[in-house]
Amino acid sequence: MADFPLLNTTIKDKRIVYLDSTATALKPQIVLDAMDRYYREYSANVFRGLYDISERATAEFEKAREKIAKFIGAAISREVIFARNASEALNLVASTWGKENIKKNDVVVTTIMEHHSNFVPWQQLTAEKGAILKVVGLDLDYKLDEAELLSAVKEAKLLALTHISNVLGTINPIRSLIKKIRKINSDIVIVVDGAQSVPHIPVNVRALDCDFFAFSGHKMLGPTGIGVLWGKLKYLKQMSPYMYGGEMIKQVYLTKSTFQEPPLKFEAGTPDIAGAIGLGAAVDYLNSIGMDNVRKYEEELTELALLKLSKLPNIKIYGPKKASSRCGVVAFNLFNKDKVLIHPHDVAQVLNEDNVCVRSGHHCAMPLHDNLNVVATTRASFYIYNTKRDVDALVLGLKKVIDIFS
Repeated sequence: MADFPLLNTTIKDKRIVYLDSTATALKPQIVLDAMDRYYREYSANVFRGLYDISERATAEFEKAREKIAKFIGAAISREVIFARNASEALNLVASTWGKENIKKNDVVVTTIMEHHSNFVPWQQLTAEKGAILKVVGLDLDYKLDEAELLSAVKEAKLLALTHISNVLGTINPIRSLIKKIRKINSDIVIVVDGAQSVPHIPVNVRALDCDFFAFSGHKMLGPTGIGVLWGKLKYLKQMSPYMYGGEMIKQVYLTKSTFQEPPLKFEAGTPDIAGAIGLGAAVDYLNSIGMDNVRKYEEELTELALLKLSKLPNIKIYGPKKASSRCGVVAFNLFNKDKVLIHPHDVAQVLNEDNVCVRSGHHCAMPLHDNLNVVATTRASFYIYNTKRDVDALVLGLKKVIDIFS
């Protein structure tokens, strides 16, 4: 906790119980210091200057790319493209590889548990191209219906699926699923949304054998405004640029232009230099803990939360029953003694009176909430800086909600 300045502050003389890390994680001092050092000591643009501070900025920027590549098991750092967030990374794939390769009547498969960022781009692309969008459902334990998935991908051109659901916490067995899918359809391109997995579990993109993998910096202790698209180099070389402008250019003539090789081809304009350096520092911090340890700690905390929340009267918890099958996120709804829903916005507002910070709404997953037959849920999510005391504060706050609305 001492590493996270926000947790050392108080509001109305009460400590902050931050349970919204699925939306964005808090930033450790090491990240803030790295970004501050860039702005104070060598705040120059990258690639373009032959003077010392520009060369230092370029070196630190590329060092961050190398750290991230190693962190996710990429073969080479050239496969790591900086974007603003996972949403932009996924849109990049849809707007380049997707538009160039998806044709009329082609099949694109996604799932009902997707964040809008990995659903809407494919929905819009298939509508534009006259292609077919297939959406895979859930089984009774809030996991993907594997039989339905394997059937859907037989003739598919592309599969887009999340590694971990931001609502259910379901950890999809990506590696084993992809092995089965490759045997059924060796030509399919597989895009994985890793926004909720990279911060919480060990990830190796080569072992997963997906083709593209997207994630955000701000969910893994890094700054906002920086994200990553990893892609197999063979695809990145084939794809057209996403945007045009400075630095992604090789040569410009009056009648034509040629472009840099990846990753610069996809990084037009001045990048978020401080953001990349900050994300590199976040990787250092997570490495110092060890991702196996991160996962173990969160699983223990989630198991405790599930146990204590399940004892509350009239609560409905969504997601797999076992903590081993889910990440540190618990979405739920509360009902009063007459079985009437206590709206999640009301739940969040009452919790806020004691500085317990949770998320309420559809969490950018409206199709999933429709499938669950609910308008919204309350979501509490845990990370490395949370404690058993935070779980107790959540349970105590929910008891207060139940008392008020009963």
